Amino acid sequence: MDTEKSSSDWNDAEIQAAVDAYLKMLALEQSGQKFVKTEENRILREGPLAGRTKGSVEFRMQNISTVLVEMDRERIEGYKPAKNVGANVARSIRKALDASTVLTREDSEPAADEALLDQRAAKFERKQFDYVPKGIKTPLQTTSTRKVYFRDPELRGWVRQEANGKCEGCGEEAPFKKNGNPFLEVHHVKHMSQEGTDQPSNVVALCPNCHQRCHHSDDREAFTAWLYDNVGRLEKE
Repeated sequence: MDTEKSSSDWNDAEIQAAVDAYLKMLALEQSGQKFVKTEENRILREGPLAGRTKGSVEFRMQNISTVLVEMDRERIEGYKPAKNVGANVARSIRKALDASTVLTREDSEPAADEALLDQRAAKFERKQFDYVPKGIKTPLQTTSTRKVYFRDPELRGWVRQEANGKCEGCGEEAPFKKNGNPFLEVHHVKHMSQEGTDQPSNVVALCPNCHQRCHHSDDREAFTAWLYDNVGRLEKE
């Protein structure tokens, strides 16, 4: 017979394991593949959630559904959101969702919001790429106080990974790290406002100085020409 731990003492590793398992099931559901919840529950209890009961794992999955709904994100149909989720538990689940490397359909959706785009791109930076993302040939635009464009988080993650922590303009190391990753800004060599694409042939990863140089310096045209000549994947559009 299982000896259940206190329901309030789930540690970060346990929460992360539950969230990762949940997202894997969600990704299967989104792609039309079948999975068995009871089997996934058993695997967790024989591994990272040893000592937890079947019911407590089930309830934790419902907690995750609740948090996803609050974040306006998709959830697994078979895990009905729990009515009451403690603030600390919800905070831990959100943290685990941000840290997870499991990719779901939403992670690939283009975003115009910079913070959301970066959040999604961070997952792709941790992925092992064996292909070059297609990106977006004709980015859609939306309007707030200014025009902003939907950009591909997968491409943003790939470009930063391709740069390997070094600015593709000056060749220097990224000036600092953000969320454990070297901070480089993704620049569209032909601006999207000028009908530039959000594709590998039009994007580079730059340090903030080089990025601003592309937009504001007296030699921005010459520097842009240098980028075309020296970053092999770039193509003039």
